[in-house]
Amino acid sequence: MNTLRFKTNLKCDGCVNTIAPFLEQIPGLMSWKVNLASPDRILEVTAEPDLEKEIMSKVRSAGYLIDRLS
Repeated sequence: MNTLRFKTNLKCDGCVNTIAPFLEQIPGLMSWKVNLASPDRILEVTAEPDLEKEIMSKVRSAGYLIDRLS
């Protein structure tokens, strides 16, 4: 398992609740959390590294912006 970090445009708990069902559909995703206090609204995910594109696709499907942080 790896920790993947993404910059998002999530703004509130409502946004986080919106993406939850999308992320919960991904097999192999162990856990996730969003730091809304960070200016970059960091989404931190514990998952297999090959899930990066699927995670990004799901968040975009929910209507939000997401970019991988190195």
